[in-house]
Amino acid sequence: MKLAQWVNSRLLPLVVFASLAAGCQTQAPQGPVAPAAAVTAPVAMPARIAIDSPLAWGGQVRCNGASCRLAVAEHEKSTLALYEFRGHSSRLLDRQPLAYHPDSAVWLTDTLLAAAVEVSTSIDIFRVEQDRLVPVHQVNVGFSARDVVVAPSQAGRQRVLVTPYSGSEVAWVEWPEGNPAAAKVQTQRWCKTPWHPVHVDHLPGVSGGGFTVACLDGRRVVAMPDGQALTEPPRVLATFPAVPRQVRPSPSGHWLYVALETGGRNARINMANGELQWLAGTPNGSVSIAPLADDLVIWGEDSQLTLQRLDAQGAVLETRGLRTSGFSTGLQLVDADGDGQLDVVVLNSSGARSDVIYGPLWEHATPRP
Repeated sequence: MKLAQWVNSRLLPLVVFASLAAGCQTQAPQGPVAPAAAVTAPVAMPARIAIDSPLAWGGQVRCNGASCRLAVAEHEKSTLALYEFRGHSSRLLDRQPLAYHPDSAVWLTDTLLAAAVEVSTSIDIFRVEQDRLVPVHQVNVGFSARDVVVAPSQAGRQRVLVTPYSGSEVAWVEWPEGNPAAAKVQTQRWCKTPWHPVHVDHLPGVSGGGFTVACLDGRRVVAMPDGQALTEPPRVLATFPAVPRQVRPSPSGHWLYVALETGGRNARINMANGELQWLAGTPNGSVSIAPLADDLVIWGEDSQLTLQRLDAQGAVLETRGLRTSGFSTGLQLVDADGDGQLDVVVLNSSGARSDVIYGPLWEHATPRP
């Protein structure tokens, strides 16, 4: 064989192979493409901020225009703190000392607020002046105060309901608007350890609304209709084998949701006919509630929120979750960043921080089995 023929016979296959390889490389896609059926949209992570407010046992957010303000009772610090939110940021405006173990705080007006304090057996009233908390007056209620909430009142007057850390006595405190030094206190017996009362617009068998409350040691939910004489006891709406920790109404008022601390289930009460529905819960129990809709509810738990979508009979259709920074005993739904979506402010009664988690909350929550 001649040299030229031998070279061609050896090199030609290599050239052809190289050309084919180059062609394959130019036609190949730049990266692997998953089959269309395997592509799933990831759950968007919610925007959130943490607030350095340790052991926040209770408080309330009040929004006005482009900003919101949080008044919070810091239990172990024995302080009342004032924070401001703008967009997705927060700042501490002021802290003022209180007697040992403050337990809750509530806005009376845009510039006036009250804190419930255990050891001083009082509600302490403050005015906000130039972003500072200025003490105004202290009203003694005669027992260790756990909760203070605003109650309906006549024009020109202010009225609050105060419930105890333990015991069964509650206090109605009323004063002429702008003059808390003239406050008068009336007490009434309700049930064993009534915590976190809430005013509702509808009560079963009553024309109108009133206050409802979970009785921890009484293991029941009771209601005090508006206008009922203080000499009359509250009405029992339901009793439970486990500890009821909190009640909250759905947006329409059709349901009253009940968080049960133990037993792996919660409940809701039909406020038209008084019917009780049992709801499947998580093994660790729930301690707080924030209904997003009549059949869409957020449960506060240890280091997490559980979101449930329910059917008309109370069966769970879907469950989702959001993480939190502690034992989430206080939930409030507000539009904290002004985008038209509800956000949730989470007060954690254990841990060093509380949370603001921005909506849309259901869409941002992680699906659970």
